[in-house]
Amino acid sequence: MSTARGARARARIEVTAAIKDEARRQLAADGASKLSLRAVARELGMVSSALYRYFPSRDDLLTALIIDAYDSLGEAAESAHADVTGAAPRDRWIAVCLAARRWALEHPHEYALIYGSPVPGYVAPQTTVPAAARVGLLLIGVVRDAYAGRGVARTRLPAELTAEGRRMAADIAPDLPPDVVVPLVAAWAQLYGLIGFEVFGQFNRVVEDREPFFRQAVGRLAHDVGLVYPEPAATP
Repeated sequence: MSTARGARARARIEVTAAIKDEARRQLAADGASKLSLRAVARELGMVSSALYRYFPSRDDLLTALIIDAYDSLGEAAESAHADVTGAAPRDRWIAVCLAARRWALEHPHEYALIYGSPVPGYVAPQTTVPAAARVGLLLIGVVRDAYAGRGVARTRLPAELTAEGRRMAADIAPDLPPDVVVPLVAAWAQLYGLIGFEVFGQFNRVVEDREPFFRQAVGRLAHDVGLVYPEPAATP
């Protein structure tokens, strides 16, 4: 019985992988909004009712693809970060950002799925959050280590952002002050804006030598979040 169960489990894994691969092919060809379980089943030579045993709805399949994409991106960023363990915080920050860009350029359709236009009628469930947070948590960790070590350069928040900054810090990184968390969130958004402009073609005929441009830009973001060591206090 255990051998039979093992064979069934392996078969299910293989069929699930085939379904996802075909769905990714359709994403690349037609976009997420046109993804169809029936079309996937047809291409795999399955009846729709059989495919529904693996993914009860289109949204379930989309969710699986989204989690896989976020996890793949997270793994790429984490691997790059591991390669620079012990480096200065700014260098670790840049390594994570470069890995995210590289992954996006290698997987443009999956990047579009997670950071492109929302799919009409689809609402991502909470199960996508842990995978989606992986790169952000890496960047928070870089800033956290800098803050706990030699410190980060800080800029006072404007009064109108004080309450929101406190809320953001409490939700995202309670061990960091609001004036560190606010620019960190802004840099996170700008990182994906830079990547998205390149992936979706907005840099065409604007930026040609893109990797040096990107490296300089994310270095500037590192500066914005305070990953420069504060100058010694002036002697009175």
